[in-house]
This record gives sequence, structure tokens and C-alpha cells, in this order.
Amino acid sequence: MDVTDDLLGELGVFAGSWTGTGTGHYPTIESFSYEEEIEFTEMPGKPFLAYRSRTWSPARERPLHTENGYLRRSGGAVELLVSQPTGFVEIQRGDLVDGVLDLTLLSFARSPDAKPVHEVRRRLVVGGDTLTYDLWMAHAETPLTHHLTARLQRA
Repeated sequence: MDVTDDLLGELGVFAGSWTGTGTGHYPTIESFSYEEEIEFTEMPGKPFLAYRSRTWSPARERPLHTENGYLRRSGGAVELLVSQPTGFVEIQRGDLVDGVLDLTLLSFARSPDAKPVHEVRRRLVVGGDTLTYDLWMAHAETPLTHHLTARLQRA
């Protein structure tokens, strides 16, 4: 085990680049499919991973969404800090057990002109070279509802 492994601990299972596909649905929109790349980049000598997600329409015809942040240990928990160019910033916190990271919202802020999202919840699961995730969102008058699911392979 090297120094980076000691610093990252159980977060090391996320390190690397991941590519795959997902689907989205929500009561107020038509269902859709997307392609995605997620990177959890090791920062030499640091106890966290830099996070970046980018999505495209199928066949990468057009970009859809991007977000950036960090995955880090905080005490006995794990935190995912995310910022989005659509005007949202979120801090999610949870426990990582056997490759399953169930996150709940600690803090969420949005700019005055951002869409009326008021809650997000995430679940990430790593099993070998596969990363899956689910995302729930509360928007306007719609309560917390499942929105996205994806399956990615380690590149």
C-alpha cells in the first residue's frame, strides 16, 4: 500500500475514469438516455478525489450536463461536494460500506436565477470495475423523486 492509498482509504475504489450510459425520467419531462464520463482524480499527497461528470445526448450529438467537485472523508463519513454551472452547489454526506455510498443532503444553495430545485440525493455503488448511481431530485412542487440512473465501466 502506498502513501496515496493510506490517504484515500476506502475512497480509492472510486479513483479513475468511468464511461457508460444512463437514463433519466421525471414527472415534468419526457424520459431520455445519455452517455456519461465520470472522473475521480487522485491529487498527489491529498486525502480526497477531484470529481468531474460530463454527459451527452446519445452518440454525443450535443452536451447535456456537467458538474465538478470533490469526494472526501470527513470524520467517519464521506462527503461529495458538487457545483453545477446551472447555479447549484450541494454538499452530500453519507457512509461508504462495501462499495455502497448512500448520500443525503447536508447543504444546498442555488443562485436567484437557477431552476427551483430544492433537494438532491445520490447513491453510488462500486463493484469491481463497474460504477452505478441513482439520483433523486425535488423540483418546484414535485417532491423528492427518482430522476437518473447510470451504469459506467472503469476506462
